[in-house]
Amino acid sequence: MTDLSLHRTFATGKQKLLGHAAMLAFAALVAGSFSVGALAAPHIGPAAINAARFVFGTAIMAVAAFVFLKGRVPPPRGGWRYILLGGLMAIFFVTMFMALKITDPVSAGAVFTLMPIMSTGFGWLFLGQKPRLVIIASLLIAGAGAVWVIFKGDLQALLSFDVGRGEAIFFIGCVCHAAYAPLVRRLNRGEPVMAFALWTLAATGLVIAAYGFFEILATDWADLPLIVWAAIAYLSVFTTAGTFFLLQFASMRLPASKVLTYGYLNPTFVILYEGLAGHGWVSASVAVGAGITIVALLVLALAPDG
Repeated sequence: MTDLSLHRTFATGKQKLLGHAAMLAFAALVAGSFSVGALAAPHIGPAAINAARFVFGTAIMAVAAFVFLKGRVPPPRGGWRYILLGGLMAIFFVTMFMALKITDPVSAGAVFTLMPIMSTGFGWLFLGQKPRLVIIASLLIAGAGAVWVIFKGDLQALLSFDVGRGEAIFFIGCVCHAAYAPLVRRLNRGEPVMAFALWTLAATGLVIAAYGFFEILATDWADLPLIVWAAIAYLSVFTTAGTFFLLQFASMRLPASKVLTYGYLNPTFVILYEGLAGHGWVSASVAVGAGITIVALLVLALAPDG
């Protein structure tokens, strides 16, 4: 192997490592969104809260793009790409809050665990990425561990899981989110990740605003409780601007089968946050489920692509 090929191999490995680090941060940031969203959902409509978060999130991303790209932010050429990607994410976010009005965060989290498997299928469909058997096995094992954690190690609760209207609504959103990650790589034309994330973010906000125009007008913004504004702040900074950038960054460096798989860590991060906050630690059986998820994801991360 020549020095040039060694350098290229090292550079590729470094980029993949950065992609994994980005998705680890993604999972850590998203972990609180289900609980935060559930607290805010009774007080505001799904389109209204998402429109607000995307106004602030887009503003944050615009400032970041201007700074990091030194004022040279490319215009949104091929605008249909951003509308397509933004539309997919708009459906995900709106259906998430619609579901949280009529179902609980545990059930929504269980539906969320289907997303990595679906994203692997879309990766094959859109990019021709055929995952190895070890990757598929790791996905299934990690998913099983995540579901076990979500249902707190209660086999009876797992067996009695009922797919209702809320779960069906959120499933549609998860399908759209699963298609998003491979489409980012398919539709990117060499734009900087920061700029691509900015215009996708703006398009998502426009689609949501168009969908919920009358709901937004009918919302009494001055009378919203503090928890709604706290949720909007959290969602704007961490699970809008931050995660959009991280997801697009990782999608350009990792196959679809490895990108959204880090969503399996969400319940594990929740366990960690709750324990550190002094709300108590989970039982040993639940901790084992979290451990199985982590080990399966390590195997997945180290497995060769393809």
